[in-house]
Amino acid sequence: MPDARRYHHISSAVISVIPGRMDFVLESVARTEGVEIRGQGNNRIVVVMEGGSAGELGAALTTLGALEGVVAANMVFEHIEELEGTEP
Repeated sequence: MPDARRYHHISSAVISVIPGRMDFVLESVARTEGVEIRGQGNNRIVVVMEGGSAGELGAALTTLGALEGVVAANMVFEHIEELEGTEP
């Protein structure tokens, strides 16, 4: 029988940006679904990402890492919550 549990994934990441490209990258990150900017400075952006699976977060991180002006996008932390009302 398939596992009927559902989960919510929350992760943080740090995006390193080429000097002079911060405004462009900030605008692009702000338009990325499931991603929230939590801080910025010293050519880095700290984001929180939320989604229904680790795959969704991985896809978002890949998208962020591929933005023009991004040197690297690295996941720092991931937390998984089982949604209430789901059963094993």
